Amino acid sequence: MTEMTAAIKGFMKESDAKTIMALAIPAIIENVLQVFVGVVDTYFIGKIGTEAIAGVGITNLIMNIYIAFFLALGVGTTAIISRNIGADDIESANNTVKQSIILALVIGIFIGIINAVFSKEILLVLGTEEKVFQYALPYFYPVAVPSVFLCIMMILSSSLRGAGDTKTPMQIAIVMNMINIVLDYILMFGIFNFKGLGILGAGVATTVSRVAGVILLFMKINRNKVKIHVNLFNKWHIDRVILKSITKIGLPAALEKLFMRFGQLIYSGMIIRIGTEAYAAHNIAGTIETFSYLPGMGFGVAAATLVGQNLGAGKKEVAQKAGLMSYFLAAIFMVLAGIFFYIFAPILASLFSKDPMVIDLVVKVLRIIALIQPFSSATTVITSALQGEGDTKFPMYSTLIGIWGLRVLGVYVLGLKLHMGLVGVWVAVSIDIGIRGIILMIRFLKGGWKDKKLY
Repeated sequence: MTEMTAAIKGFMKESDAKTIMALAIPAIIENVLQVFVGVVDTYFIGKIGTEAIAGVGITNLIMNIYIAFFLALGVGTTAIISRNIGADDIESANNTVKQSIILALVIGIFIGIINAVFSKEILLVLGTEEKVFQYALPYFYPVAVPSVFLCIMMILSSSLRGAGDTKTPMQIAIVMNMINIVLDYILMFGIFNFKGLGILGAGVATTVSRVAGVILLFMKINRNKVKIHVNLFNKWHIDRVILKSITKIGLPAALEKLFMRFGQLIYSGMIIRIGTEAYAAHNIAGTIETFSYLPGMGFGVAAATLVGQNLGAGKKEVAQKAGLMSYFLAAIFMVLAGIFFYIFAPILASLFSKDPMVIDLVVKVLRIIALIQPFSSATTVITSALQGEGDTKFPMYSTLIGIWGLRVLGVYVLGLKLHMGLVGVWVAVSIDIGIRGIILMIRFLKGGWKDKKLY
């Protein structure tokens, strides 16, 4: 045990760990706040009725597809800015922010126009029932049409993270949460002589909080005190080289998210065929599992930032070490979460359901989830580390093969054909996560990405 502790200390200096934690903890808190927004919205909307929740769910399903592209744009932005900051090339970093904003405006406005013109068709093509449609449409308009604000907000947050500032996005997320909670109640249910707007009010509250976030982020980067500084009133120009680089890095990241989203839709349909109890248990277990991923996502932000900055500074070995240390710290948090899931699975399951069959299935799934936490942390953190240095194609290929070649096929064979039910489904999920985690780690350790050029 003493030798193991010494080896760990030799690998991980206390100062390095503090640097990673300083970046990761605000990102973790920000992710928790994002989850909390969804919980609050669901709580208030649930007071209107089940159809209202279904309507919001359908809108969010569509928004998740758009968000995949927004996140991908953020990946490209973070990768380039972190390299520039590491190389102490602040002018190029600032220019990258501007080019990313231009892309965000184009993509966000284009998506907004599509949503405005084809809103009914988009909702109906998903098979939205009439009783759900009347709630989905008034929520869809105020949330999906002004998508440009969500896109810009995500780009500006990614820019700050690339510069090593994860506290500002966290602080602004807190303000946005407060605005959203207050406006949710006022705009939905009314106050004084104002009668409220129902579900339309929930959509307006969401977008107003995003607009506030964009304004606050612009105020932050408009100051001279931060590493990246963009004056909105200075001359803007289109830099095709940077735009091409952002797109080249971001597109594979977007495709990776889409491969995963559509794969989830396919195997979710298979789980429905297994039975209602199985589908309910699957969603409950997935909701609980989300909380174990939050640390991984936070340390992933730290990994992407530090890998990019150290590569920009020419410190290739330090970049690799930063990625591995981020993984190691994330694994500690996620393994502890797994232990908690394993021990308290019956209690956690009973919080969400009173059905004995559902509880039994949730317990089994949570204990499977507990065993794969080291691999889950690898798929999350190492993917971010590779993306942080611009290697987005390999994670895309691994996700394509993992989700479609292992997970979807495995769910069909184990869950349906071999009649293993929901346990078979999660065995297939575990095989996918385990193999992808190992492959991504091998890729990262080989270090071929260290000489990758972004332009």
